[in-house]
Order: sequence, then structure tokens, then C-alpha cells
Amino acid sequence: MQNSGNNTIKELPRLLIAVVLVAGISIPVMDYYMPGQFSGGGKWNQQRLLRLLLGPEQILCYIAFTWACLILYAKKAEVERQCEAFSLNLLSLDSSHRILPQDARLIQRKIADQSKGKGPLILPQLLETSLNRFSVTKSCSDVVDAVKMQSDVVIDRMVTSMSTVNYLAWSLPAIGFLGTVRGLAGSLSMGAETEKAMSSFIKEATAHLNVAFDCTLVALALSILLMFFLHIIQKEEENLVLDCKQYCLDNLVARLDDSKKSDAAFDESNESYQLEFNSEK
Repeated sequence: MQNSGNNTIKELPRLLIAVVLVAGISIPVMDYYMPGQFSGGGKWNQQRLLRLLLGPEQILCYIAFTWACLILYAKKAEVERQCEAFSLNLLSLDSSHRILPQDARLIQRKIADQSKGKGPLILPQLLETSLNRFSVTKSCSDVVDAVKMQSDVVIDRMVTSMSTVNYLAWSLPAIGFLGTVRGLAGSLSMGAETEKAMSSFIKEATAHLNVAFDCTLVALALSILLMFFLHIIQKEEENLVLDCKQYCLDNLVARLDDSKKSDAAFDESNESYQLEFNSEK
């Protein structure tokens, strides 16, 4: 199995260490120099929290955030399904086995049989495309180009499939700013004609300002969280494609036997592709 998702798992302990270090230093310092900051001084009661978390704009933000999370969950499940292809017996694991151009069609049929009924899989499609190119051109360099081009197509499709999530991540701050504008407009639209009404005016204006900044706070918090989830899934998808390219490099390209050139030339072509792949990764 390849390394998809391993980097993300390794980064989580570092995140926890960063949280513990920063919180362990900043919280005692704030509590010493600014006592009462974490208790809230009685201001953050249940009614205040409800006004912060519930409202027309907040509900719209929750809908957009939930929609995006459901899409990302489906993307995560698809990545896990694609990773199952590495456990299939698609190619021989014998390092001494060489693949001739006349063997390409037979190996293609074997790959098709192994992946039959499992839905579209990136790795078998990449192998079949490469083998088809090898059977036609009988050139290892053409196979390298086919692997690279097909991988780029897969990456482009993955980026395009994230367009809805990207739009929702952008729309969250916009919805929050709508609430801000509504709150500011409400506070500015009121007037106090008499001095007696001034206290009532200040109270109502303050309530509208709370609405304005509460919407922005909730929207920006959800946007940051959504962008983190989006980054994790996009990284796993990119690692998946890189793992597929590495699989093709180790188990297909390295075993192709091109009778038109010497073994030394073949080794040079394979080494060139290895360097190109490592630079991309």
C-alpha cells in the first residue's frame, strides 16, 4: 500500500503539540495580567450565546457548511475506495519479470478482470492506458508520457469536482458580511428625536451591532474550519494520484522491455522519469 493519508496522520500529533504549547503559555499569562477574561464576567450567559449562534445568516452558514462537509465526506470515501485498487493483483510483483509489447494486451485483460465490478478506479485505468500506448508504439518514453498526461487529467478532474466546495467556502464570509450590513443598517436607520429617547436608541443600536458582528464571527469561524477540511481532502487526493504514478513507475515502467533500444538507454529513461516524479512530489 502507498502513502496516501500517512502525512496527514503524522501531522496531527504536531498540531496537538502546538495547541498544548501555545495554550499552556498564553492562558496563564492572560489569566495573570487580565483576570476574569475566561470567566466572561457574566456577560456570556445562555441568552447571549443563543443570539450569537442563532439567526437568519447563521442558519444559512450552517446549511452551506453542512452541505460542503457532506461533499467532502463523499470525497473521502471515494479516496478510500480508490486505495483498495492497490491491494488487487494487477501486475506481477516479480522484479525480474519483463513486459514485452506483445504481452500488453494480455495484461490489459487481466487488469480489466481484476477490477471488474468495482466501479471506475484510477490505478487500473492508468495502467490500461499505459499498456495500450506501449502495445501501439512499443516505446518506453511514450509510456512515460502517457502516465504523466493521464495523471494530469485525473488531477484536473479532481480540482473541477471541488468547485462547489470552493464556492461554499467563499460564500460563508459573504453571508456573514450580509449579516454585518443588515445589523449596521438597522443601527443607523434609527433616530432619537428627544433626549429621553436617547437611552432607548443606544440600547437598540447596540443590539443591532451585536447582530452585525455575531454573523461575521460565526461565518468566519465556519469558513476557517471548512478550508481546513478542504485542504485535508485535496491533499489526500493528490497523494492518491502520486501513489498511482509511483506504482506505475515501480511495477510497469521499470519492467518494460523495449527491443528498439539497449538496456542502458532504457535505464537512463527510467532514471529520468524517477527524477521527474520526485521533483513533482
